Amino acid sequence: MTSIAQETAPLTRRKRRWEGLPYWLILPTVAYLGVFFVWPMIQGFGLALQDETGAWSFTAFRTMVDDAAFGEAMSFTFLLILVVVPIQFVLALGMALLLNARLRGGGLFLYIFLLPLAISDLAAGIAWSAIFTERGYLNTILGGVGVLEQPFIFLDPTSKTQLVIAVAAAEIWRSTTFMMVILFAGLQAIPKDYTEAAEVFGAGFFQRVRHVIFPMLKPSIQVALLLRLIFAFEVFAVVIALTGSGATVLAAEAYKWQATNENEHVAAAYSMVILGLSLAAAAVILVALRTPRERRLR
Repeated sequence: MTSIAQETAPLTRRKRRWEGLPYWLILPTVAYLGVFFVWPMIQGFGLALQDETGAWSFTAFRTMVDDAAFGEAMSFTFLLILVVVPIQFVLALGMALLLNARLRGGGLFLYIFLLPLAISDLAAGIAWSAIFTERGYLNTILGGVGVLEQPFIFLDPTSKTQLVIAVAAAEIWRSTTFMMVILFAGLQAIPKDYTEAAEVFGAGFFQRVRHVIFPMLKPSIQVALLLRLIFAFEVFAVVIALTGSGATVLAAEAYKWQATNENEHVAAAYSMVILGLSLAAAAVILVALRTPRERRLR
């Protein structure tokens, strides 16, 4: 009996070491997040809740709310998100379904869809500015085919509708592929047996998408919408490149207070507002798109 116990003890110790291995493996990631995300976030909260003398105060938030550009930045940010994200989701889902159909030439479609991902926010804004300006490509083409007799001002700073459409077009072109990649990966994980069985029982394409693909794709939809909403609150390079000072968003105001006004406290307050809105949007997505398994766990 003693010999059996002696032989079992090393096995037990090795088993315990293997059980703790996952925690050791994620330790570098946790350390990275702590150093480069959690600690700067804590510092940001500290700056937002202090005045220029270092005393604890809500002065930065009051300055932010009293700023004339705060309401405009808030409304333009939400308007842009409400226009861009639903259109992007529909387009990304259609692109993913097209690639998943494995049609002839699908590889070419994939390369075309991925091209915008290689372009930065600012470069995309400059490119679309060259399209929409008074002497840009769009006016040149429309004038050449006789649609316009004189150039049309697509980037009219007095028309928020036109500015939203211009920025939305650039954002949809630039970042729809980001959502498409996530949805396409999710489609690859759905067994073909389910869709083939639905087709055998007479389900049409849209019925298969609604009743088979969409429910099984919910985890990927959660991730795609979650990340897209977070990134949407951070957009500002495209807005500046296209509209100049004609429109502003929350991230642009944070940058302005930090770089131009040299007030890091108000800039941090704007950052905290963006963080709070991102977390709220993430909570809405996670609750609205819960999978059946998540509902059972609750």
